[in-house]
Amino acid sequence: MRNLSGGEEDRNKETSSSSSSSSSNFDSRFSLTLRNIQGLLKGRSFPGKVSITRHSDPLEPSFLPSPRSDRRFSDSDVRNSGHTDSLTEDKIQNSVGLNAISSVDQSNSLSAGSKNITIQIQNTNMGARATDSARLMKFTKELSEPTIVIEKIRELAWSGVPSYLRPTVWRILVGYAPSNSDRREAVLRRKRLEYLDCVALHYDIPDTERTEEEITMLRQIALDCPRTVPDVSFFQREEVQKSLERILYTWAIRHPASGYVQGINDLATPFLVVFLSEYLEGNVETWSMADLPPEKMLDIEADCYWCLTKLLDGMQDHYTFAQPGIQRLVFKLKELVGRIDEPCSKHMEDQGLEFLQFAFRWFNCLLIREIPFDLVTRLWDTYLAEGVALPDFLVYIYASFLLTWSETLQKLDFQEMVMFLQHLPTHNWIHLQLETVLSQAYMWYTMFNDSPRHLAC
Repeated sequence: MRNLSGGEEDRNKETSSSSSSSSSNFDSRFSLTLRNIQGLLKGRSFPGKVSITRHSDPLEPSFLPSPRSDRRFSDSDVRNSGHTDSLTEDKIQNSVGLNAISSVDQSNSLSAGSKNITIQIQNTNMGARATDSARLMKFTKELSEPTIVIEKIRELAWSGVPSYLRPTVWRILVGYAPSNSDRREAVLRRKRLEYLDCVALHYDIPDTERTEEEITMLRQIALDCPRTVPDVSFFQREEVQKSLERILYTWAIRHPASGYVQGINDLATPFLVVFLSEYLEGNVETWSMADLPPEKMLDIEADCYWCLTKLLDGMQDHYTFAQPGIQRLVFKLKELVGRIDEPCSKHMEDQGLEFLQFAFRWFNCLLIREIPFDLVTRLWDTYLAEGVALPDFLVYIYASFLLTWSETLQKLDFQEMVMFLQHLPTHNWIHLQLETVLSQAYMWYTMFNDSPRHLAC
């Protein structure tokens, strides 16, 4: 209780007691908040799909720079982005079919490349950078080399990868497929067989051979798989959910330091969609598993497993006990927002809103639940291009994402902010909004990342 006697000694005691009590209350509140946020991950649908406020005015066009090159997008790039001459088109189709996609059958690769190239070049929603004919030629040239220079692929991929090249590029970016083209097919074949051996050893066994912890974990995974991307019907199919279940359980058994953590199920879905797109055409909602040979599905499943493993290897402490890696990034996000937008940061603080209450899920699920699923693969082009630097860059992406609604947030009270941030109005976003977020994030990254003292408020 506060002492109202007015004595100096009493005031000193009050200060000491208040400080101790405040520290204790903060630790207790922090632990409670973390538990509550982890609980929110259970069975959550995609809040980004629900609009609870009027969408803001359309964003101005923004061209996305590559963090690995000083080249800026020029007027000629814009003019060339919507079309290409027939000679260029033929070159791209031929070289992609013959050289770029070594992990699928040659006939399938050539057919997919021929059917998709014109669509890719004319698809303005993908953004000018992703469909610029000059960049397509650069992609093709780099992927056709006997030994690929990873840094060049990263530089190109950061601004978006054409969808028909994405499976090959992603396997290379995460380090699953070797850069040496002569070794690639043999390595993929060996890793796919290794995955099947792991499934046979850990998954295809009776419960009598599992520990109680393993049985509990498998049951939790089985519960979470139907909740994964609930508004995309393709993921509700039994065979797709079984593939996810095998991937997640096998990964968890082979990574006992963390085991399965809710949210990892979301991280497998972009890989699954991208690798399926090598064999299934059209929109994800129209895909039929009957059009896919069973042996191909096993290859895709194995590729998903190894790419998920490579991704999580770079952020292991995000999913170990108490998830310290995520807590650290949430703290950095709060610090960055305070530096960039003090009025918004102060309003959130005055209202008692903790960043952990909304940003924990962002880092845990890599923003998959916050944006339309058709934008996720574009976002992941940038994620995978960042490589080992991804965790640090996530802070800048999420600061840019949050401050998209700075003016709106400053008009809301605590409860309204919580509801708004859990149901962000992103359901009608297109690539333009996403690339604007990434462009802003890159600008702040170049300003602050190499000068962390500038973040000290």
